Amino acid sequence: MFSQGVDPEGNPRSGRNETPPSRNTAVDSVAAMTHTVTRRAVNRHFLMCPPEHFDVVYAINPWMDTSVPVDTGRALAQWETLKQAYETRGHTVDVIDPEPGLPDMVYAANGGIVVGGQALAARFTYPERAKEGPAYDAWFTGPAARARGITSAGQSGETQEGEGDLLLVGDTLLAGHGFRTTRAAHEEAARRLGLAEQGIDVVPLELVDPRYYHLDTALAVLDTGETGNAPLLAYLPGAFTPASRATLERLYPDAILASDDDAAVLGLNVVSDGKHVFLTDRAGRLADDIAAAGFDVVPVDLSELFKGGGSVKCCTLELRPDTPAADCAADPEESA
Repeated sequence: MFSQGVDPEGNPRSGRNETPPSRNTAVDSVAAMTHTVTRRAVNRHFLMCPPEHFDVVYAINPWMDTSVPVDTGRALAQWETLKQAYETRGHTVDVIDPEPGLPDMVYAANGGIVVGGQALAARFTYPERAKEGPAYDAWFTGPAARARGITSAGQSGETQEGEGDLLLVGDTLLAGHGFRTTRAAHEEAARRLGLAEQGIDVVPLELVDPRYYHLDTALAVLDTGETGNAPLLAYLPGAFTPASRATLERLYPDAILASDDDAAVLGLNVVSDGKHVFLTDRAGRLADDIAAAGFDVVPVDLSELFKGGGSVKCCTLELRPDTPAADCAADPEESA
């Protein structure tokens, strides 16, 4: 099941140099793509949770500071702006009801993963978030999910925090570990989601920087390859072990390399539909590099939700039914 390009420890078998490519190489690749790649949006289906109970009442990651007040009303307004940004570009958003006492439930990406119509709910590392797993599984087993062609595979038995650490790129599942998701959880997800039957390989990536405790804070999927383009990522090299960096270099040689400054504002915590890239309005050079690669950058202010350690992707769980949508998403700029 696991990719033939890595050994059981996640180390590449190609013998490539582990030194990440220079920034100039990455910039040259981006410049070349600007003139050769046409980006197309693909309809997405998302699950989101309004931050009605959002607050920072405990600290379980380096971004959380219980001494900093949270404006829940402002968090709700920012969340609604993100939801509307998706919907005005043709995407479907379902909403799960938030539960009192679960202030981090807004970070829907952590709630599980849905591939090929099968949903596997998360099992969280910290007891403060433990009840979120059953809450998301209840939605996966409910009528709204069934209407979308989604079947629950239950809750993970291993520690696993959903799309926070499990990111699908075409026929590859990039699987983070080191802080919140275990290697055993990768194997369990592959088995219970039937990834081998779907032709999906699992590639483990080890995280080493506690600021980037989830894969989706250190790596962004910009193009999955669905429309015929080569898959494209952006990532922070220093967030990974040398072996995992070498794996990323080998699989995605044209990836955009993020700066420490952009990663530190969670600039890599993005959602992309293949053309539009939704990301924090605090990203600087990274946003420019993404635009230079032919994408339309959609900046969103999620500064209030940043206080909990999350941004755009954290708030967004992708629902992948058994039969994916084939139509391109509506693009108001093209239809005007």
